[in-house]
Amino acid sequence: MHRPRPTLENVARRAGVSRATVSRVVNGSPKVGEDSREAVLKAIQELGYVPNQAARSLVTQRTDSFALVLPEEPGRVFSDDRFFPGVVRGVSQELESADKQLVLMMARSPASRDRIERFALARHVDGVMVASMHGADPLPSALSRMGVPVVCNERALGPASPPYVGVDNAAGAALAVAHLIRSGRTRIATVAGPQDMVAGIDRLSGYRAALAGARLEACVAVGAFTQESGAVAMRELLDREPRLDGVFVASDLMAIGVLRALRRAGRRVPDDVAVVGFDDIEPARYTEPALTTVRQPIEGIGRRLARQLLRLTAGEPIEPALVLPTELVVRESA
Repeated sequence: MHRPRPTLENVARRAGVSRATVSRVVNGSPKVGEDSREAVLKAIQELGYVPNQAARSLVTQRTDSFALVLPEEPGRVFSDDRFFPGVVRGVSQELESADKQLVLMMARSPASRDRIERFALARHVDGVMVASMHGADPLPSALSRMGVPVVCNERALGPASPPYVGVDNAAGAALAVAHLIRSGRTRIATVAGPQDMVAGIDRLSGYRAALAGARLEACVAVGAFTQESGAVAMRELLDREPRLDGVFVASDLMAIGVLRALRRAGRRVPDDVAVVGFDDIEPARYTEPALTTVRQPIEGIGRRLARQLLRLTAGEPIEPALVLPTELVVRESA
């Protein structure tokens, strides 16, 4: 036999309070005594009462939902690069622990960006996280101008930047180069990432600064954060500097291509050329030889993104720039 859904009145009778008191508890009002609040919460659990989310949103002006926007091409989001899945995992874990909902949105075109702006402006979500590798993406600034709470995973490349959670890419690159120098390498090249991305720019900057500090010359080729572009860039570097003995590669995916190109060129790793990557993706442990790399806390970025946005929407102060540290993971390639 079908049982009717418990109502607000059922909860009030079970808890021995007024309907108004139950409504205040459900809507998160602080104007309720602790004893009454506990009685209402106990009655809700015993009866299996589920609040009407639409009505609750009208009262509180909150949806308890947060959007994570990925303004990247699907080929990058769903590639072998584990950055975006890691960020999604971190965000979802943090929101779940706060009893909030995650809305995942893709921004692949101007039309989809307009749709996201309208969605956020209509307050279908309480705030937006933008996970992009492009610091020049216009979406975060557009949302900020509309008054939508927004936190990004990278600093903006323009003059103004919404709050962001990132990693110290320059320091991570410097760690990698310092390790190569300590191992006796003196002709250290780099396969840099795209120079329209914050990670590509900062990792190249860290490489150059570390070499300048050691009074060594730079040798740079630029890839596209893919295995194939890493292989192509490595062949270019070998043509330009056949005697190079170390390579810092700005992503592990590109480093896998670099290892392949070196093997085909007859160069032994690390005997002839030492290789250090960046990101510490899962396949880096299983390359031949296993890849020395710089680890960034990818899921930690996602968790901090969600945590910062929760604080922002609650009216709490947050750090405008939260930069997480990296660490060197030494394996057999260097």
